[in-house]
Amino acid sequence: MTTDARKERPSRMELGRALRSAGFLSPDWAPAFQAVPRSAFLPDVMWPFDMSTGRSVAVSKADNPGAWQGCADSDAPIVTQWDDGEHSGAEPGEVSTSSASMPSVVFSMLRDLDVQPKKQVLEIGTGTGWNAALLAHRLGVENVVTVEVDEAVASAARTALERFGSPVRVVHGDGFEGYPEAAPYDRIIATCGLRAIPFAWVRQSRPQGVIVAPWGTHFSNGDAVVRLVVADDGQSASGAFTGPVEFMKLRAQRRPPVLHSEYVAGSVADGDESSTTVTEEEFVGSRFSPHRFALGVCVRDCGSVVADKDDGTRPVWLYGLTDRSWACVQFRDGATARVWQSGPRRLWDEAEAAYRWWEDQDRPGFGRFGLTVDGDGERVWLDSPANPVPARVTP
Repeated sequence: MTTDARKERPSRMELGRALRSAGFLSPDWAPAFQAVPRSAFLPDVMWPFDMSTGRSVAVSKADNPGAWQGCADSDAPIVTQWDDGEHSGAEPGEVSTSSASMPSVVFSMLRDLDVQPKKQVLEIGTGTGWNAALLAHRLGVENVVTVEVDEAVASAARTALERFGSPVRVVHGDGFEGYPEAAPYDRIIATCGLRAIPFAWVRQSRPQGVIVAPWGTHFSNGDAVVRLVVADDGQSASGAFTGPVEFMKLRAQRRPPVLHSEYVAGSVADGDESSTTVTEEEFVGSRFSPHRFALGVCVRDCGSVVADKDDGTRPVWLYGLTDRSWACVQFRDGATARVWQSGPRRLWDEAEAAYRWWEDQDRPGFGRFGLTVDGDGERVWLDSPANPVPARVTP
């Protein structure tokens, strides 16, 4: 890459200042930010995601290079692939399946990873290759391995890394299995959302190794970053969550599709009706409210859909993922919310009990929750591994 291509534009300088000021970009990662621009790893046509509108619009480097560069240098996620590569054209596809993450998220997770010189790092989810290039700048290309499940994405990232002068080993494979050929690792970082941390990652880590990954439940699309430390005997890993994020999910762990018609054949009124004193503001909250994370932990095997508000009314649906139980709570401005539910599980009763449990624990934020992973599975805990969070709260 030429010296000119490495020069910062003013907008990237402003981004760096903003990331440092907010605490996302730590001093030890500042040289990598300066030397490795995200723009070097982005395709000529990309779809920046507008967090306020929830929409992505195509930006072409050929048609509008200024806008393209401005998006590349912004703190916004950028979709780089739709529909597992089956999509074509400038219009967004149905499902975003590969992206370049927000720089603030990238550097906060790298900060959590706490890399040290000469340490071996495995990355799960190569994406554009930018994260691998940042690691390689800090540690050397020989100390970084990255795994990507999508062959086309892996190939594009490999090309971008070689073009940039950071020929990191890019492996086309399923990151769920890790990459035992180069194990053991001092650090493992995942750039995709997990619904279960594979124990293979623990087995492939050195004692006191660190695993940083976005983790969540099928209750919603939200995740929270967990920082696990591998035990001295290598048989478990445990640690606290550091904050909320939202990532595209590991392909092997995507939520199965939920078809409303398979749950509710007729009218919602066919369910058992009741009411609740829980308000819309309390239950729905904001995009990254910690109680939504808690609800997902305490109401397992359940998916939720929050509908748009229309004429003062907002329905929220809950769907069982192991049976055909369902529930609907209808929030209406100025009125007590009505509830309908049906099936073997009383999903609304479980959800309300979980919300009350969260309240009873003094409304814990993400930092009070933690996760332990071992050969028997994984357990979410509150404040201490000795205090597991119930997988289902009895109404």
